[in-house]
Amino acid sequence: SNMIDSEGFRANVGIILTNDQGQVFWARRIGMDAWQFPQGGIKKNESPKMAMYRELKEEIGLEPEHVELINSTDDWLRYWLPKRYIRQNKGPLCIGQKQIWYLLKLTADETYLDLSYTSEPEFDSWKWVDFWRPVEEVISFKRQVYQQALKQLQPFIL
Repeated sequence: SNMIDSEGFRANVGIILTNDQGQVFWARRIGMDAWQFPQGGIKKNESPKMAMYRELKEEIGLEPEHVELINSTDDWLRYWLPKRYIRQNKGPLCIGQKQIWYLLKLTADETYLDLSYTSEPEFDSWKWVDFWRPVEEVISFKRQVYQQALKQLQPFIL
């Protein structure tokens, strides 16, 4: 059960994983030509931080000891879903996401990255890209949130 607030926003976490060169981890949604940062819903009894570590493990196979938690956005960043993505028949109505974003640094070897940790993987491919490139490449309705998250977190990687 994912947490949807009274305004219809689903609580979610996003993960910006960086390497020593200040590049970011960029992953392709399985079977689609769509790239994004790892992200996922916050469950009922989870803190955002707990959800972030669970998603880190489920989506890209990393344990807390493989990363350094550098910082997070101070507040929720929101995006609205385009109408065609809103599932009308499933209650409660979710009109968008509100996200806390985490900046992590990979401290372990890259070989620990594992996209097939769960039986239903999110991603089938990944690469390191320049810090701002995701803003240009992500699906348009997420663009503003990506820009806000990267802008807030960039000072902490230099």
